Amino acid sequence: MSLLDTLPKPEKPGILLDFAAILKLLPHRYPFLFIDQVVSMDLDAEKPSIVCIKNVSFNEPFFQGHFPEEPVMPGVIQIETMAQAGCILANFAHEAETQGKRPAFMAVDGCRFRRPVRPGDQLTVKVVLEKFRRGIIVFTGEIYCGTELVCNTGFTATMI
Repeated sequence: MSLLDTLPKPEKPGILLDFAAILKLLPHRYPFLFIDQVVSMDLDAEKPSIVCIKNVSFNEPFFQGHFPEEPVMPGVIQIETMAQAGCILANFAHEAETQGKRPAFMAVDGCRFRRPVRPGDQLTVKVVLEKFRRGIIVFTGEIYCGTELVCNTGFTATMI
């Protein structure tokens, strides 16, 4: 039985995984869980990929101090959102090697922030698993608001 078969099924059509499944996959909890939905995964490609959704609400706790008069989603939170999507992807793409483990950041490379993310934005998070070797995972990630690229980076994690 595959990991996908063991997770709760979403009620909304067009969604691969919703909050119930995400809570079973990620150790993160409020206020540090940033993936709302998984809309697609391609595990059969040479480089597996995932597409997730993050709905940015004015109620996010970081907006209280970043910045009260002009709320902007912190860049590190954008990177963390991509990392959480990558963690979900790694769990599916390499089930045997990741079972009972979680990724921990090792590096962030070439990160670029293209425009501010504000309350009300819906972010599409795309992550590609570039390489998996000896428990080291190399990813590339992009975040879009609509068709506009907001952020992109490469990042590396290790399984612990």
